[in-house]
Amino acid sequence: MHLKRQATMLASALAATFVSVEQAEVHPHVFAEARLDVILSQDHQSVTALRHLWRFDDLFSSTVMMEFDKNSDLKLDDKELKEVADTVHSSLAEFNYFQLVTQDGKDVPMVPPPHLMANFENDQLIILFESQPKTPIKLAGKVDIGVYDPTFYTAIDFTDDANLAVEGLPSTCTKKVIRPDPDEAIKENQKTLTEAFFNDPTGTNMSKIFATKLELNCPPEG
Repeated sequence: MHLKRQATMLASALAATFVSVEQAEVHPHVFAEARLDVILSQDHQSVTALRHLWRFDDLFSSTVMMEFDKNSDLKLDDKELKEVADTVHSSLAEFNYFQLVTQDGKDVPMVPPPHLMANFENDQLIILFESQPKTPIKLAGKVDIGVYDPTFYTAIDFTDDANLAVEGLPSTCTKKVIRPDPDEAIKENQKTLTEAFFNDPTGTNMSKIFATKLELNCPPEG
């Protein structure tokens, strides 16, 4: 399987043509339904971890099965599942595991997950992992948390708002799920994205503006 190579090639192609398109013509090849649980500290004053679950489409799942089913028994044993998890883990490392985490618009550094878990359920590949911010994220100001693929190769979708969850949020905070309209997102970010392209044609992160995310708003510190 060549997830990393395919994703990198697609990212380069998109960047090369970005400034010439009026609207985003994106064509993901892999689809996944996601759930994201935001874990708070014991005092409910900061974010300490993110728990991710991705359920992949039947076509991609069958491709993974064919690639990693070494003994051709039409199922993946523990050793084969670990190889799947390790391959996805290494492939997504340079993409921050598709995580979007910001506080007041600034990226929050995340610790790479030590490992991923892989499983098959109803003929679909499931990937699970937990990650942590380098320092707990204080619930102050605006915190955005979501998932996006900067290469557009994978479409990760939260089919229900309830799949972006946080328990124990303080009553002084509010939460809402943001689902950007693609046309509006392009229009609002055109100048910034164009400047980003000229500064770094391979790093515009254009897909970030389309990402569904959970927005937490809490009173600022002080």
